[in-house]
Amino acid sequence: MSVWQRLKEDIDSVFARDPAARSRTEIVLTYPGIHAIWWHRFAHQLWRWRLSLLARMVANISRWLTGIEIHPAAKIGRRFFIDHGMGVVIGETAEIGDDCTLYHGVTLGGTQWSAGKRHPTLGNGVVVGAGAKVLGPITLGDGVRVGSNAVLLQDAPPGTTLVGIPARIVGQRPQISEQQARIAQRLGFDAYGVAQDMPDPVAEVIDRLLKSSNGGQFIRGTARRRPPAAQPGRLPSGTRANPCRQYGSRCGGLPAPNRARAQVRAAGRYQPAAGLGIN
Repeated sequence: MSVWQRLKEDIDSVFARDPAARSRTEIVLTYPGIHAIWWHRFAHQLWRWRLSLLARMVANISRWLTGIEIHPAAKIGRRFFIDHGMGVVIGETAEIGDDCTLYHGVTLGGTQWSAGKRHPTLGNGVVVGAGAKVLGPITLGDGVRVGSNAVLLQDAPPGTTLVGIPARIVGQRPQISEQQARIAQRLGFDAYGVAQDMPDPVAEVIDRLLKSSNGGQFIRGTARRRPPAAQPGRLPSGTRANPCRQYGSRCGGLPAPNRARAQVRAAGRYQPAAGLGIN
């Protein structure tokens, strides 16, 4: 992939996750998260060339300009997005997969001073909410959501949602089909690592739609409530007790069979009892 294709991919990922983005020009000029990622790629390449001092200087310039500190040795995947960005810290041995999202105040830090792996590893599609701290050489599986201000100190299985201090698992995302995944992708992702126990009636309805085998089956399967059928020999609710009144004196003077037919016409849905001899 060329440099320009990678830049376009970064900008498109912002459009997919931030509804406040209005144009590519606005993203390029005003989004510090994008600037920090581009600065990091330059610093990371210098680090790979063993120009560590120059790489640290570039990373420090990026920190002054964006408020985001990323060590030049950190490994970051494609379509990485830092929203708002101020106060984000990513340590030296941190590894971040594709399609991950961090919000402001997030720390991917270490808990020990010894050399070696001491920072977290994030799988693909991980969302870390504002102010959350992910500490130590732990691994977050694909699709993990970390709630705002949580402190995570242990591994997280794929598809889980974690909140609290220390962070605990409060939800497990069910396995979905490929079609459901495409629908969910069009609907968007969980901003700020929202947990399942937080009430959201709109999200509950969408979840029910995604659980059905077909996106419209839930709606089509909903039947309208029908009024109860009239029972033989009884007038339906709302019908006048003496329907012959609308026929006036003519109703009382009719023979028995014709008088019964007049009652049927007047009552509408009225069904006479069996054995009356009405055809």
